[in-house]
Amino acid sequence: MNVDSPSKQNIATAVLAFERVVSRTAGFRPRAGQHDMALRVAETLAAGDLGEAKSPVKSIAVVQAGTGVGKSAAYASTAIAMALERKTRVLISTATVALQEQLMGKDLPALAASMDKPFAFALAKGRGRYVCKLKLDRLAGSGSDEDELFENDFPAIALSTASQEAIEERRVRLYDHMATLLAGGKWDGDRDTLAEAPDASDWSGVAAERHSCTARHCPRYKDCSYYNARTKLAEANVIVANHDLVLASLGMKTLPDLDNCLVIFDEGHHLPAVALDQFSNSMDLSNLRWLERLPKTMVEVSGKLHLMLAEDVNTLCSQLKTAISQMARMAMELVRQHVNTQEGVLRFANGVLPDALHEPVAQIQAQANAVFKSLEALGAEIKAVAKDDPTQAHTCAQLYAKLGPLSPRLGAIVATSNLLLEHGAQPLAKWLEVKTDGTYMTVSAHACPMVPGDLLRQFLWSQVRAAVVTSASLTSCGSFDYFLNEAGLSHNASVSTLEVSSPFDYALQGSLTVVQTRAEPKDAAAYTSELVQVLLEDLQHVKAGALVLFTSRAQLRSAADALTADLIQKVQIQGTSSRTRLLATHIARVESGFPSIIFGLQSFGEGLDLPGKLCETVFIAKLPFAPPSEPVDEARAEWLRTVGRDPFNELVVPATGIKLLQWTGRAIRTEDDHAQVICYDKRLLVTAYGKRMLAGLPPYRLVQRKL
Repeated sequence: MNVDSPSKQNIATAVLAFERVVSRTAGFRPRAGQHDMALRVAETLAAGDLGEAKSPVKSIAVVQAGTGVGKSAAYASTAIAMALERKTRVLISTATVALQEQLMGKDLPALAASMDKPFAFALAKGRGRYVCKLKLDRLAGSGSDEDELFENDFPAIALSTASQEAIEERRVRLYDHMATLLAGGKWDGDRDTLAEAPDASDWSGVAAERHSCTARHCPRYKDCSYYNARTKLAEANVIVANHDLVLASLGMKTLPDLDNCLVIFDEGHHLPAVALDQFSNSMDLSNLRWLERLPKTMVEVSGKLHLMLAEDVNTLCSQLKTAISQMARMAMELVRQHVNTQEGVLRFANGVLPDALHEPVAQIQAQANAVFKSLEALGAEIKAVAKDDPTQAHTCAQLYAKLGPLSPRLGAIVATSNLLLEHGAQPLAKWLEVKTDGTYMTVSAHACPMVPGDLLRQFLWSQVRAAVVTSASLTSCGSFDYFLNEAGLSHNASVSTLEVSSPFDYALQGSLTVVQTRAEPKDAAAYTSELVQVLLEDLQHVKAGALVLFTSRAQLRSAADALTADLIQKVQIQGTSSRTRLLATHIARVESGFPSIIFGLQSFGEGLDLPGKLCETVFIAKLPFAPPSEPVDEARAEWLRTVGRDPFNELVVPATGIKLLQWTGRAIRTEDDHAQVICYDKRLLVTAYGKRMLAGLPPYRLVQRKL
């Protein structure tokens, strides 16, 4: 990597900061891999051009750091020191709340205490995590004379009158309590700092929203919880966020400009999935009460300020409702014909919308676009009135807030109908879904791009100048190729890769036993029957903590139902209590000298840290292939086959290889652990793709066991 003299000095300074920090850490053990990672982080972040540049140099490192490397220490101290030298900021993005809490509560405070130069850090959250004081004033009954304009924003619920009244009484008490805490300076307006988390439906009534905020024109702007938090972010050298917020905030100025700061994506293997989620669109075809309220609201709001609406919104909304209702009936019939039941999913082959749906969707698109433009124009006029006449700021803010909840719903219809009618060389995933919840049926239409790499390349990497993407599981089957392709970083000259091996001696500390069942894993019934029998026999030998990972709820239930009386006392089953309580019970049992076994699904295969006796054995019931039922995955596989490519080897095998790497990673968590992994799926040994996955796992001592 070619670097100039100032960059070399910055690299040396950043690496020296890392070395000082780790040497001052209690129980420090020199780790060559951690130093290699810190050096790569420094070199990468020094090389990228920030800010104004005619032809900026970009620099991105993809670093897989095995368990025990200490990656957060390697990147955080180095990146922060580099940012201070370059007079810029660091944005650290994570995928999970657990890692955010670790960084904010442990890692960054420790770094602040041990680094030579001071720095400030802050946690970035979405606007919806903060209370809107203007909404709270109204709902708590403490500051609005416009209540006649506000109807109940909450969805209809099939409850008795007494139950409805009880809900309203609870909300009034909650909102009054919030207002009292705010007035007394005992709460900062952040939902997460309330002693007791409010119900989601209660919070939605007072949550801050971009679409209902007049920002500087709001009378509560100066003491707004969200904008106060934004001010703290502006003063921080280090900002911790999550992947969802980073992608959702692109181009919105809520986070530092990505072309003018240093960026770390930890838990980077989640980026492709987050990108697909962020750029997917859906519209509800069944709950249209809000659409009935929309024209009335727009007319009343415009009338309050003596503004003229450019469109006949009553007629447009009536036509839009008719078109959506027509499509809902057609969707229910199409789904029923496809799955032969009242609910299910119908994906459109090759992303082609059926001819029968073209006209309803085109009508929805045209009418929704017209209403949306009128709604946006009205919002712009309200802001203009507030700017020109500050005496009306309070009224304008209240009226704008009334329009707020309607805008994203209408926007979803516009975006989804646009995508449903779009068809290019690379098709979109498009589908209908009908679900029942008690006596209610919901019908929805969905459209989504299906190649995350294209999205990330276009919207994220086009802006980023200097970044590190890191995780313990970025390689699959021994290669970075799958992740680079999924993340939009393949064939990019600005990208370098580094695999930093774990400091653990896997062959000495652990083993991987592959049990060769007689039944074939593809024969689900026979395989599950044999698996359960062998698993229960193996569980009898558990002396301390163990984790059993299943690939489906049906498989987990079969094993749980077969537990013997003595095993029932030892097994904690995911879903029977909260994750926190389940883990607390497990830890307490093991620390008291009793065996404890966790039965879990996919979410327990990643991010679970149970060192030492807390997890001496990981049992893997079956290779963690994802069920081929997700519409986006189905659509992508279909498209690959049409262009002569093999989706199984190109997508399914490497994706499963990453999951298997994560699952086996639950076994050995420290340099002092001794643990075993037992996998009951013989395909790991006897198939070519299984051997590919095996080659990508840590070098455990391999044991074969035939039944």
